[in-house]
Amino acid sequence: MAIGAMLALLIAPHASGPNANQRIADEVVAGHVRSLMATHLTDVASTDQHTVKPWFNGKLDFSLLVTDFAKDGFPLIGGRLDYIEDRTVAALIYQHGQHVINVFMWPAGNAATSGQHFETQHGYHVEQLTVAGVNCWIVSDLNQQELDKFADLLRARG
Repeated sequence: MAIGAMLALLIAPHASGPNANQRIADEVVAGHVRSLMATHLTDVASTDQHTVKPWFNGKLDFSLLVTDFAKDGFPLIGGRLDYIEDRTVAALIYQHGQHVINVFMWPAGNAATSGQHFETQHGYHVEQLTVAGVNCWIVSDLNQQELDKFADLLRARG
């Protein structure tokens, strides 16, 4: 009996599945894919950050910084609401060439980490960073070098 209990304690942590960050990465990729499948890429379609940011007022329980990176080759194309980790989050949408970039944002909790890279089985690159107290999960089919360039732009604005 004691051996069975000891074995269960040793095996249980490894059988619990993916860690929290991997689960979030899976959720943001699913949100990205859903946004591309339907005509729901944006709730507010605008390249003007002064149109996109106010659209979120009253829809979120936090304020977010919206920046257009058009001069750097990553224009803002709009925003929408999404649902990640059992909460409503902001999704800012950018474009680079023909590639769509979703940036899912919500207030950082104590468990937030910065600068993690994930690659899903679906071929999308994911990067998580924290900017000015906000979790930013970036998802795109951009190559890793271009995604890193975009992530650096987000970091610099914070």
